[in-house]
Amino acid sequence: MKSLQNDRGAGVGYSVAAYLLWGILPVYWKLLQHVPPVQILAHRILWAFVFLLSLLLVTGKFRGFWSETRQIARQPHKLAAVCVAAIILNLNWGTYIWAVNNNHIVQTSLGYYINPLVSVLLGILILKERLSPWQLVAFILAAVGVFSLTLQFGAFPWVAIVLALTFGFYGLFKKMVDIGSVTGLTLETLLTCSFALPYLFYVSNIGASQFGFNLSSTSLLLMGAGAVTATPLVLFTAGAKRLPLFVIGFLQYISPTISLLLGVLVYHEPFTRGHLLSFAVIWVGLLLFSLSRTRPFIRIEEKIVQPTTTSSF
Repeated sequence: MKSLQNDRGAGVGYSVAAYLLWGILPVYWKLLQHVPPVQILAHRILWAFVFLLSLLLVTGKFRGFWSETRQIARQPHKLAAVCVAAIILNLNWGTYIWAVNNNHIVQTSLGYYINPLVSVLLGILILKERLSPWQLVAFILAAVGVFSLTLQFGAFPWVAIVLALTFGFYGLFKKMVDIGSVTGLTLETLLTCSFALPYLFYVSNIGASQFGFNLSSTSLLLMGAGAVTATPLVLFTAGAKRLPLFVIGFLQYISPTISLLLGVLVYHEPFTRGHLLSFAVIWVGLLLFSLSRTRPFIRIEEKIVQPTTTSSF
């Protein structure tokens, strides 16, 4: 029992550290605000691959990665799913970097608040999963909140929707392929390096590159993009293995909450009472969604849907 408690304690520690790092990630991209978002994305892909490959070599897991990669290469449907997942992931990364450096941090936080509900919707539509009554209510509340925010922003919150949809579809394809997180991300960055490297050579040749081997602060930050991308993932993977899903469900809201606070309090993005009310509706929906599969809510659900018994003659 004590060993289980220690394991879960470590799991909480790893997961909280991962979500804290993801939450403060906007600060890192803001330091690179003078660099075009596409260049930041290309360097993020390149240095994430270098970091992950080094991690596999240091931990002695490179053979396993290479073996798994060869198995995927022999299965066209899996290889196609990995390729699509890589494209979707980089669309997510690129949108996030652009949004942060164009003062849309509040929208990025909204995207990751509603992402779990998008994942549920994709599960229903594509994987034919069933939605519980509590989850249905949670989904409706979140939809009302998003609609209200659309009215508050005066425009469709496309950044939030793109982030939620891309991360939702990324998770869907990862589930279909069923490979390890670190292995999968290493393979995905390897595949997209085929686009990132030619682009970086091109901007270097035309004199538009912000990167140099003179170890300037900008160059070091671009190289560090690999570590800040991969480290939270490694921590999250370690934590997720040790924790029940409902605990992960609660902890995942640490990240967008920190981003929201950064956007409002540090970078002074607009956030009115109307925004607060809309977010409150979404938060209630998310809280209900997180609690929907806990024992008390399941018992209430069973009492509501339990058919009334009638006498038979």
